[in-house]
Amino acid sequence: MKYASVDLINEHEGILHGLSILEKMAILVASGSSDLKPDLFAMVDFLKLFADKCHHGKEEGILFPAMEKYGIQKEGGPIGQMLAEHEKGREFIRGMADAIGRDELDKENFLLHAKGYIDLLRAHINKENAILFPMGDRAIPETEQAAILEAFETHERTVMGPGTHEKLHAMLDEFATKYP
Repeated sequence: MKYASVDLINEHEGILHGLSILEKMAILVASGSSDLKPDLFAMVDFLKLFADKCHHGKEEGILFPAMEKYGIQKEGGPIGQMLAEHEKGREFIRGMADAIGRDELDKENFLLHAKGYIDLLRAHINKENAILFPMGDRAIPETEQAAILEAFETHERTVMGPGTHEKLHAMLDEFATKYP
């Protein structure tokens, strides 16, 4: 049986790859580079589109409601904690976008929000992979897992649009070469 969590764990790998690149970009910003703005904008777009809109959208709109249906607690429980962390991540993304969007890159503000986001998401992904997703895998029946996977596919097609995943991953591949 294929669990819906496998799809999300695979996406986590892409997000972690993006975080490693963001970390390298932040090091360059901290060392005085200021000509990174177009790439920083592109990275923030990746985080908005892939990590938040696509990935967190699948969790919030599809997986978490299914987990609740099968007894995993939201309020005061692990789902509520993950949702709070999603919101905190959005705050960090907004902070990075604001710092980049100024006439001159606000390096201090960008670095503060980039570090916060990187630290938050790494810990968040670890909690989901090691704790929450295994709980969901045990609770959600096989027939429901298949329906969740189908809903994930529909989400990608309708919310992201055709080819968006591929374009975002191609950008990460380019950035991995540019920021080794």
